[in-house]
Amino acid sequence: MNQILKWTLLPLASTAILLSGAANAAPAPKVSKARAQVIALKAAPGKIVESDYEKEDGIWRWSFDIRQGKRIHEIGIDVMTGKIVESSFETPGDKD
Repeated sequence: MNQILKWTLLPLASTAILLSGAANAAPAPKVSKARAQVIALKAAPGKIVESDYEKEDGIWRWSFDIRQGKRIHEIGIDVMTGKIVESSFETPGDKD
């Protein structure tokens, strides 16, 4: 009986693991990084010093750290809509 149960549950467990990985995979963005950079720099003129493609608060986004003098302006762009989802300031060296 344990062998039957083992061979029944093994494929189900494997499928569940594969599906959970697919659910966390990054989607293909509808807004290119280049387009997102234009949007970000229009909102916060300066020099992009770091960029990421990341999921934050359940939303996939392009994130740009833009140096403006001595401060860093972080702009997040929704990868599906191109809308600004974050506009905040950091001090150089902060981790977000």
